[in-house]
Amino acid sequence: MKKVGLYFGTFNPIHIGHLVIANYMVEFSDLDEVWFVITPRSPFKQKQSLLDDHHRFQMVFEAIEDYPKLKASKVEFSLPQPNYTVNTLVHLGEQYGADHRFCLIMGEDNLKTFHKWKNYEVILDNHELYVYPRVSDGRLPDQFKGHEGIHQVNAPIMEISSTFIRKQHKAGKNIRPMLPDRVWKYMDEMNFYR
Repeated sequence: MKKVGLYFGTFNPIHIGHLVIANYMVEFSDLDEVWFVITPRSPFKQKQSLLDDHHRFQMVFEAIEDYPKLKASKVEFSLPQPNYTVNTLVHLGEQYGADHRFCLIMGEDNLKTFHKWKNYEVILDNHELYVYPRVSDGRLPDQFKGHEGIHQVNAPIMEISSTFIRKQHKAGKNIRPMLPDRVWKYMDEMNFYR
């Protein structure tokens, strides 16, 4: 059975912080692969600033081309909107059956609000969570402390965001070192975020 970590996000754009976290998870935990699940629209984010789904998928694809344990997934593109993680997990379970065991990868900031997710108890009962550190006070809700299905992975703290990259790129700043080279080339050729 293949153990797959699902790394959900809009990846608008994908940056080196995303790659560092995903690669750390697949190399230093018991995950066999990490799939970047490109979300068309999150229930918690506005869609206005999102690039077209196809372009964000292409940037993820470009970013991970040299990493065989990392995959790009557009599974949510064909699911009803808005996307809810619990529905995506059910769909993947039906599609891949007993060959794959799906886990969630999330920052500890998301774990703090996990109780607000649709059917979070169902997710936690059926899927493990791999949580990476984010800049925060480190306190987790009591209901998640010591939970056997939640694994805190001591991945590097990445203080970089897609929002920062978009804003600074539009302002004319050189953000190229924050992006995988192929992502930068694609972004530049397509004249995105200007």
